[in-house]
Amino acid sequence: MKRCFGWCSAGAGAEAGAGASASASREGGGGSVESRDGLLWHTDLKPHSSGDFSIAVVQANDSLEDQGQVLASSSATYFGVFDGHGGPEASRFVNARLFSHLHGIDALVLWFDHFFFSVGFITFFFAEFASEQGGLSVEVIRKAFTATEEEFLQLVKQSWRSRPKIASAGSCCLVGAIADNVLYVANLGDSRAVLGRRGADGGAVVAERLSRDHNVGEEEVRRELTELHPDDSRIVTYNRGAWRIKGIIQVSRSIGDVYLKKPELSGDALYQKLAAPVPLTRPVVTAEPSIRIRNIKQNDLFLIFASDGLWEHLSDEAAVDIGIAKRLVQAAVAEAAKKREMRYDDIKHVEKGIRRLVHDDITVIVIYLSHGGSDDGEEGEGSKFEGGNVDCTNAPVDVFSLHAA
Repeated sequence: MKRCFGWCSAGAGAEAGAGASASASREGGGGSVESRDGLLWHTDLKPHSSGDFSIAVVQANDSLEDQGQVLASSSATYFGVFDGHGGPEASRFVNARLFSHLHGIDALVLWFDHFFFSVGFITFFFAEFASEQGGLSVEVIRKAFTATEEEFLQLVKQSWRSRPKIASAGSCCLVGAIADNVLYVANLGDSRAVLGRRGADGGAVVAERLSRDHNVGEEEVRRELTELHPDDSRIVTYNRGAWRIKGIIQVSRSIGDVYLKKPELSGDALYQKLAAPVPLTRPVVTAEPSIRIRNIKQNDLFLIFASDGLWEHLSDEAAVDIGIAKRLVQAAVAEAAKKREMRYDDIKHVEKGIRRLVHDDITVIVIYLSHGGSDDGEEGEGSKFEGGNVDCTNAPVDVFSLHAA
């Protein structure tokens, strides 16, 4: 059995916070709550198999709906940003399950404090690192997304009668993987992946978008939905200042959002009584990811994976000019404050929930790419994962709760 010496935690209590600190000490960097902004959390640089990475999160909602995760081993690096809506249940579920399908990890999941329905925490203990069957591929990624979607559907079927709102919980899902110098990017929703690469002249860093926004604010996505639903003149409507599917949701692809995928649910008498059903004849949202494969090139410097809360305030080009997770989050919050004729210092004192009126939850993962070993011919930091070691770093389940613990 190959032992895994890293561990994965999403902290919302004192135990999780202590674990993150221990991991940070071991890796030479780690999670901390920003002293000047109690809703901002970030890691210092940590190594992955082909470079370093960092994560930063700022909470705006009453319960943090974003989740983020990096799983690093000797053979591959996986990273994901999961932006929930309609509550945190779907994004937490995806964060707990998707990578286990993607990499074939046998995981013991410990559930605490009614994990899916309140602010709790989850810890993965990886007892055995299963071998990848056939390696990473588009088919493996599609199957991982499908399995996660099906599992969440089963959870909804089992629990919606006692918790009907879970049927309207969903999550955008942006996943990246690096294996054998190949980058895979899979996406549902409007979180975004952007590459920072050195320009042809060797000078300024150039932004290259690697994902497609599945948001009906994009004309191409509206046209796609209209073609798929020619008999529904109101499949997309302009409502509350934005284009929305059935006047409700902006993203056209997600994990969850069962009420927009299962027409039989809207016809259930009890569901009609407990919730506000959307009459459907067929699904209007899908869980089919867009997947892109790209060889990593010598001029590729870093990847930015972030929830749409970042991209509402920063362009791709502005983001690659910054290129540091914590600073990206701070820059986005500063821009949001400016739009409200406020200062960032003013935003720091706004409570969660109310802060959502200024900006969304924001999660940023920056993956720095090294090319080959060090100058003296020794192996790079990725060698620490030899022998089956795995390190999994999760952003907190809830920044506010971590800070209050």
